Amino acid sequence: MQLPHIAPLDPALRPVLQAAIDDKTKPLGALGQLEDLALRVGMILGTAQPRLERPALIVFAADHGVADAGVSAFPAEVTAQMVLNFLAGGAAINVFSRQHGLALEVVDAGVRTALPPSPGLIDCRIGPGTRNFAEAPAMTPEQARAALVAGMARVDWHRAQGTNVIGFGEMGIANTSAAACLASRLAGIPLDQCIGRGTGLDDAGLERKHAVLARAMARHADATAPLDALAALGGFEIAMMAGAFLAAAASRMVILVDGFIASAALLVAQRLDARVLDYCVFSHCSHEHGHRALLAHFEARPLLALDLRLGEGSGAALAYPLVASAAAFLREMATFSRAGVSTASA
Repeated sequence: MQLPHIAPLDPALRPVLQAAIDDKTKPLGALGQLEDLALRVGMILGTAQPRLERPALIVFAADHGVADAGVSAFPAEVTAQMVLNFLAGGAAINVFSRQHGLALEVVDAGVRTALPPSPGLIDCRIGPGTRNFAEAPAMTPEQARAALVAGMARVDWHRAQGTNVIGFGEMGIANTSAAACLASRLAGIPLDQCIGRGTGLDDAGLERKHAVLARAMARHADATAPLDALAALGGFEIAMMAGAFLAAAASRMVILVDGFIASAALLVAQRLDARVLDYCVFSHCSHEHGHRALLAHFEARPLLALDLRLGEGSGAALAYPLVASAAAFLREMATFSRAGVSTASA
C-alpha cells in the first residue's frame, strides 16, 4: 500500500497572507481567531483569494465487536438503524448539511447488519463489523489496509467533483472505545484520561468499560506501530477516516476535523505522515474528555466548544460557516488603501 504524497505548505506565502489580513479595514487583530483561520485557509489553498468549492462531508459507518462486551449504553443494532435515518434525511447531520449546503455522503464501511441498496449509500464494506478487540485483533492487517485505501478513494472521488473543503463523520456503536485505545496507544495518553461515557453510560457501565479496555490494551501491548495499533484496536470507519485524512491533505483540501472519533483517526494519519495536520481545521472540543486530551496532543485550538457528543460530523458541519466567513473576509474585505481609509483612524 502506497500512501499519498502530502506536500508541505509554502512558507513564503505566510507573510504575504499575513500582510493582506493586516491591511484589511479593521484594527490590527480585531477579527481574532477568524484571522488565524483565514491565514490557515489561505495557506492550504495557496492563495490570498480563497474560494471554498463544493463543500462535502462523508459519514463512515461500521460496527465494533467490542460492543458485545457491554461498553456502550446502546446495542450494536443502533448503528444500522442510524444509517437508515441518515439515508432518510432525518439525522442531525442531514439537517446541518442541508442548512449549510454540504454535499453529504454515507459510507457503509462495515455495518454488522446488511443494509438494503440505496442511492444515498456507498458500499465500501470490509466486513460485518470488527472482532471484539478485548479477545482478538479487531481486524487483520489486510482489512486495515483495505479500509485505508477505501477512505482515500472516496476523497479522490469528491476531489474529481471539484471539492476543496471536506469533513468526516462517523457512526458506530462502541467506537469511543476504539478511539480511547488508539489515543492512549499512539499519543501516549493514560488510558483513564481517554475513556468517557460515550453515548451515556452510567457509573457501572463506565467501570465495566474501563475494565474491558484495560484488558484489551494489555492483550495488544505489542501493537505500537500505527498500522499495527489500527488493526488491533481500531474500527473499519476509523481506518477509512484515517485514509481519507491523508488523501484530503494530499489533494490540498481544507479538512474539517470533527470530534473524538475523527480525531483518533487523524492521530493514526498523523503517525503515518505528520504533514496531514497542516491541512486541518479543528472544528470543536467535544464533551468527551479524551477528545480534550487529543486536542492538547495536537496543540489544536478548536473553533467551537458546545459540549457536543453526537459524532456524525456534526461539529464539522457547524464549524463550516466560520471557515466560509474566514475565506470570504480574506477574499472580499477592502484594504485601507483601496477604501481610502486612514490607518490612523482604525
